[in-house]
Amino acid sequence: MTRRIDRLSEDDRVLWNLVARTAKPLKGKAAIVIPDIVVDPKPTPVPAVGSPVVAAKPKTQHVSHALDEPTLDKLKKGRLPIEGRVDLHGMTQDEAYSLLFAFLHRAHAGGIRYVLVITGKGSSSGGDGVLRRSVPAWLSTPAFRPLVSSHDHAARNHGGSGALYVRLRRVRA
Repeated sequence: MTRRIDRLSEDDRVLWNLVARTAKPLKGKAAIVIPDIVVDPKPTPVPAVGSPVVAAKPKTQHVSHALDEPTLDKLKKGRLPIEGRVDLHGMTQDEAYSLLFAFLHRAHAGGIRYVLVITGKGSSSGGDGVLRRSVPAWLSTPAFRPLVSSHDHAARNHGGSGALYVRLRRVRA
């Protein structure tokens, strides 16, 4: 009898990570703690006494990646197909980040151009939702830059301010 060795697909790996985070150790067993990797920031040089202090120019962290108007109008009116969608409702930031990255990576590899990311509108207590604020910032980070070309808020019929249209970059041959 031969033993079959299966490799986990990206979907299975994401699902397993979501489930593994909710697991509790058995009574009497110690939980395995995996330390986070901490990168020490570069020490800032201390200016000498009496030397003039020059303020450093702040780096622009967030770059606007809005969709162009004709494309946005076509998406809103349904003339441009949304080829994939992912719903991040009810997830923690870590779970949502993992799922979003895996989803966009698969969609990009599959040659998909336009996807809908549903974040939800947030808590009913009047505040903005955490994912609603975080996802646009994530899409502008270096991790997502090779995948995402631009993004913008969705039309009302696609979720309004609780969803985003995302245009993925073309796959280079």
